[in-house]
Amino acid sequence: MRLRFDIFFSISQTPDTSGHTPSERVMLANFFNQVKLADELGFGVGWVAQAHLSTEVQKRNSKPVVPHYPGEVGLCTDFFQVASKMFSLTEQMEVGSAVMSILGSGGPIAQAERVGSFLALHGLDPSETRRLHVGFSAGRFEFMARPYGIVPRDAVEKAAWPALRGQIFAEASEIFLRLLNGEVVSSDMIRPTVLSRANFRSDEDWKEVQNAAISARGLDSTPDSIDIARRYEFEEIKTIPQEWRRELLNLVLGSHDPKLQVEVNRLRPVQVFNLSITPPHIIEETHERFRENYHSDGGPWERSMMPRTIMIFVNDEKGLTPDEQNDAAMEEARAALSTYWNALEGTIDPSKIERATDNAVIGNVDRVCEQILERFHPEDRLMCWFDFFNHDSERVQRNMTAFMTKVAPRVNRGV
Repeated sequence: MRLRFDIFFSISQTPDTSGHTPSERVMLANFFNQVKLADELGFGVGWVAQAHLSTEVQKRNSKPVVPHYPGEVGLCTDFFQVASKMFSLTEQMEVGSAVMSILGSGGPIAQAERVGSFLALHGLDPSETRRLHVGFSAGRFEFMARPYGIVPRDAVEKAAWPALRGQIFAEASEIFLRLLNGEVVSSDMIRPTVLSRANFRSDEDWKEVQNAAISARGLDSTPDSIDIARRYEFEEIKTIPQEWRRELLNLVLGSHDPKLQVEVNRLRPVQVFNLSITPPHIIEETHERFRENYHSDGGPWERSMMPRTIMIFVNDEKGLTPDEQNDAAMEEARAALSTYWNALEGTIDPSKIERATDNAVIGNVDRVCEQILERFHPEDRLMCWFDFFNHDSERVQRNMTAFMTKVAPRVNRGV
């Protein structure tokens, strides 16, 4: 048994705790320097955050999603080009998206075609064994999918939108996965969307949608269920290239919807992400669900198949006593988390925010070792996040090195 350590790169062009914002060129140069070091240090998968369209400009929209977020939430807008560069610069590390939206950038058909095209090229060398890990989701920030038509089409959809968006993602997921399987698919073969009380958080939310349906559709009585027209309409299609090496693809779902987690695994093996702020009982329930429902082609479910994001604030700086390192790490963590919380004001549950400090690991090497041993199962996979609101690339790289040369070996010896 051993903990596995991946690394998460946000490439977020936002002011750090000192107020400094690097240029795009500097951001990308720092990122690739960190990628090369991560490979040398032995991180398993380099996960890259994906974002689209300017966060700054969306503040001028009629309904901005993140009205207080300074700068740009991320610079990786084309995961496949970035992944190609990462593979070319590294020898051992695999590459993953965390997380790619399949609602934007042309939708699930276009994204499935990009996956196949990338792996057709990546797998040309028969000795290539490094996998592409495609984490996919509806996308965290809704404004990034709106220009692609992911908006309410009538009064019923407008009333149902928070719940309906998840159903659109479920429809898109089936299209995406079946095309990756190499199937011939038409929209008539895809799950219909039917809303009922089970899709909504409260009776009041469901009642609002029922009333909208009565008014918009001229119904004589209150409906128990509401049919929604398909979001994607198309005749039979099949993506090309067709003969790419599917063993080089690993899929990871970015959704906590238990029903969807089961549904996607009826199509092919799909693993799942878990955020650092997820309560422990939800983590264990998810593992149990996947032990029962993970697609048999993926083999038995393992804990390492659910990567867990963890913010690392380690201080191993020279010239400081162990206590001073702990104090400095705590101050760095508080400053970074405070900046982040302010940026997301009004977009995230405050109770979840408060739990974030409990799920970061903070301190000198000894303290970080203790926290990881206390909080994580020895078979977990951790997505270590070092560049969180920190543009001092040299410092980020020192933290990466301290973690993998001093923390990781000791943790896996149980020390």
